[in-house]
Amino acid sequence: MEAVRDLSTRLIHHPYKPPEGFEAVAPGVHKASTVFFPNVQALRTYDWKDKSGYTYGLHGTPTTFTLEERIATIEGGHHCVLVPSGLSAVALVDMAFLRSGDEVLIPDNAYGPGKAFAAVELAAWGITHRFFDAMDPDDLARHISPATRLVWLEAPGSITLEFPDIPALVARVQQANETRGGQRSIVTVLDNTWGAGIAFNAFDLGVDISMQALTKYPSGGADVLMGSVVTRDETLHRQVLLTHMRLGLGVAANDAELVLRNLPTMALRYEAQDTATRALAQWMQVQPGVVQVLHPALPDSPGHAAWQRDATAAACLFSAVFDASIPQSRIDAFCDSLQLFRLGWSWAGPISLCAPYDMASIRTRAWPHAGGLVRFAVGLESVHDLRADLAQAMSALQA
Repeated sequence: MEAVRDLSTRLIHHPYKPPEGFEAVAPGVHKASTVFFPNVQALRTYDWKDKSGYTYGLHGTPTTFTLEERIATIEGGHHCVLVPSGLSAVALVDMAFLRSGDEVLIPDNAYGPGKAFAAVELAAWGITHRFFDAMDPDDLARHISPATRLVWLEAPGSITLEFPDIPALVARVQQANETRGGQRSIVTVLDNTWGAGIAFNAFDLGVDISMQALTKYPSGGADVLMGSVVTRDETLHRQVLLTHMRLGLGVAANDAELVLRNLPTMALRYEAQDTATRALAQWMQVQPGVVQVLHPALPDSPGHAAWQRDATAAACLFSAVFDASIPQSRIDAFCDSLQLFRLGWSWAGPISLCAPYDMASIRTRAWPHAGGLVRFAVGLESVHDLRADLAQAMSALQA
């Protein structure tokens, strides 16, 4: 006769299992640290690395595996790992491919926190870094040394939105690899957050690894922090995956749920924000006090020809460079006067944002403009209302 167990035991070990066959629009949300094995043999043989089984929540659940596969599809890759933020994706790639004595090359116009990670953390581990001009493939070639193991690319450049000739940059790295016996001793990795797998296919342009801040377009709600690293090559993926495991990186199931929920609308949001951004960038070009608007789709923006050749879309960012005669205090007042464009970091969410930048403090090379710069991130508000907001704030520049 089976012993009668106490209520808490009966609830924790309740035998009921819902029937199989349930299917809905949203994928199921599976939360776990502990994962059960049916027997000892399964405990000893299940392998999470090829997604054939589950071993521990940190190594994947049906929810995170589903998101990884969908992000890989969007990017045109075969493998994906998820991390807690875009910056952690940068750090993961650096730590997977660099060792003491190695060197990493970074565009001077790249994402600032990634540059800081190299300058502080990597330097402390005996890994050197140098910055190159992303708009000059020959400058990249001149910087490649026997110690170079990783080359970062970013399209377009952070804040200033220059669009590089990615195939030409990759070709310079491939030429360097050929001099080393044809092996891939130097790996290329692209920060593809802006393109999001929609504007262009990073792998078709020749890069080895594509990373994203899923915080931006895949999330779209300004409420999730997450990143991804996508590859086509199994060897590169395994190197990233094992470093990812040893670092104990993971993402919460509820965060993965939010990104999965918003992926079906990503292409629509990207197109809507792209269209609005082009309209506002063109309008801003002719405003008094503005000397240049930086946006890859504008013919006079740096790298426009490369963008026109390699991309089909242009995201939600543009930057305005103001006349040098306008003091920073007035530019700040302009930003403070905006009502719909809120002051804040990040982009690709529903609310438009802006932020002023001191270019001299974030570039190692001379910035060609003496005036101040403001970056705008266009949300999902009406273009008419956003244009009116910009117009009413322009008076602060002339105060």
